[in-house]
Amino acid sequence: MATSIFLAAAEAGSGRSAIALGLLDQLGRRAETVGVYRPLVRSASVDDNPSLDLLLSRVPAPDPLADCIGQTFTDLHAHPDRTMSRIIDRFHLIANRHPVTLIDGAGHSDIGSPADVSVDARMAANLASPMVVVLSGEDRTPAQLRVAAENTVTVIRQHHAQVLAIIANRVDPDLVEATCTALEGLPGVGGTYAVPSHPVLAAPTVRDLLKAGGGTLVHGDNSLLDLEAISLAIGAMTLPNMLSRVAEGSVVLVPGDRADVLLGLLLAHHSWNYPALAGIVLNGGLEVDPRVTTLVDGLRLSLPVVSVPLDTAEAAATFGSVVGRITRSSTRKIHTALALMEEHVDTAAIVDNLDVASSGAVTPLMFEHQLIDRARQLDRHIVLPEGEEDRILLAADQLIRRKVARLTLLGNPDVIATKAQRLQVDIAAAAILDPVNDNLRERFAHELVELRKAKSVTWDLAWDSAQDGSYFGTMMVLDGLADGVVSGSVNTTAHTIRPALQVIRARPGVSVVSSVFFMCLPDKVLVYGDCAINPDPTAEQLADIAISSAATAQQFGVEPRVAMLSYSTGRSGTGADVDKVRAATELVRQRTPDLLVDGPMQYDAAVEPDVAATKTKDSPVAGRASVLIFPDLNTGNNTYKAVQRSAGAVAIGPVLQGLCKPVNDLSRGSLVQDIVNTVAITAIQAADT
Repeated sequence: MATSIFLAAAEAGSGRSAIALGLLDQLGRRAETVGVYRPLVRSASVDDNPSLDLLLSRVPAPDPLADCIGQTFTDLHAHPDRTMSRIIDRFHLIANRHPVTLIDGAGHSDIGSPADVSVDARMAANLASPMVVVLSGEDRTPAQLRVAAENTVTVIRQHHAQVLAIIANRVDPDLVEATCTALEGLPGVGGTYAVPSHPVLAAPTVRDLLKAGGGTLVHGDNSLLDLEAISLAIGAMTLPNMLSRVAEGSVVLVPGDRADVLLGLLLAHHSWNYPALAGIVLNGGLEVDPRVTTLVDGLRLSLPVVSVPLDTAEAAATFGSVVGRITRSSTRKIHTALALMEEHVDTAAIVDNLDVASSGAVTPLMFEHQLIDRARQLDRHIVLPEGEEDRILLAADQLIRRKVARLTLLGNPDVIATKAQRLQVDIAAAAILDPVNDNLRERFAHELVELRKAKSVTWDLAWDSAQDGSYFGTMMVLDGLADGVVSGSVNTTAHTIRPALQVIRARPGVSVVSSVFFMCLPDKVLVYGDCAINPDPTAEQLADIAISSAATAQQFGVEPRVAMLSYSTGRSGTGADVDKVRAATELVRQRTPDLLVDGPMQYDAAVEPDVAATKTKDSPVAGRASVLIFPDLNTGNNTYKAVQRSAGAVAIGPVLQGLCKPVNDLSRGSLVQDIVNTVAITAIQAADT
């Protein structure tokens, strides 16, 4: 079986990069590393190879771009046979480094006519790499796509290459089902799929327009230049007429001396009654009146306002010819492409045709993929109390696009909508509840009085607590209105878990709620506990933490081998701290006799086989521990941060354990991907409770 996939476009404008992202994503779930190779290019510069640069940005420890390039088109035209031989030689340099390789074919903007798919077919046959072929569905009927697919397959077979799959991309959304039917039964083709067009993928970014027009940013947020310009509008008419023509995601072209239209559009962008714009372009090379500039600067608006030297006709023609590309900074395009591929193409079935040898290693990317895949299958409902936070909204956009979980955002609906508009995120599928004004507040307040009556909680205190997002979200979970809570990107750990401890409480038989981090090292995942909650646990609590951590590890596919850590190994040390760990280890053995556990043990003896052979013999855990239990919070918290920063590990957590229903805490420094991962973890925990 092959160890590579050759992705080819049957014609220009097929949107191959989106398909490549989906295939690469699936390969990353199977293999520790993935090679990327482009056999033919215009030149070896990054600027001439945006799709290759994009793909390399999506794999861990990528090869240098220059290594991933075969030969140039000039070489091919001048010396066809010699160039093909060199393409094969350079491919094997990459293929020998990785268990599987994605070959990104030549593409037809460089070659000429659709018949030149034969170039890709020749290379695929010589590289013994089965092909996935992308057709453009733009302005085509299902019947036309069937004919194009048959013709393409005929050309490929003439060169003795194998076709794993045909994917019709950029299909009219209303014709996807009919296209799938039309493509069925292609002789000798493993699978056929249809992917709908999407405006985000087709649109250039505001930055693309700025570069094409030779412009500069004069107002607004530079990072928002990477938002997509879904449409272009000409703003040379009076403001009332202009307002009726703007649409969501529009870039409006405005003469530089029309301050009235500029100010009106800025107001419209921030109005509830008009769509959010992607940007404003001032054309003509005309300088805005300094008094107007001062006024706009004082508003501190984030909407990008760009100035270009072109007149209206030149600018409209230039911008109309700009093609939308997916680049490494195109976050929304990347996640849209992945979501479309996950929904419409069975990439797992395609990759099943390859011989991807598993080393048993689990990389951070593989672990994250496993989380997302499991959460998608479970379809759980997660509440996010910090719905007004930018990172939460950006994460919500990704979670919704990829159908990781159903979401409820808590916060002021007006604030959330304004921020979502500014960030250009789509959260329409999420429910938004305002704890201050929602009818559930009174219900939750009554329940809090009853639940906390032993603590003499008054109605006034319960009423005030119920408007707090952490309490409101926790009560939603308690009452079965949601499956889990994720919070802490703004609030403290104590603020997040206090409501859970008060009303959800620990599982029967669990004396202490604790936490773990999943430490994703380059080739494996370790579980660290407790690094976030309990400052100085007793021996009994430490035993509880170990048992809970082992269960969490098992839940997420990590075989638990528990090391109870201390500053000495075995019986080499004495003292209260070591004695506590020794006692905790015995308690774990008594309570869970089938669990592999050993301690006290030093960290190096727990994870390094050579050290373990010297310090402790006949241990079922030493040298290969997967769950590491720290004696106190000081040791655990500092160790996880040291490993995270010094070893480059990806730390996912803290993941709370021991509660009857899942509530998870975020670090206040959490990135968007951290939030996505934690929501997926919470959904998985919810399924098991």
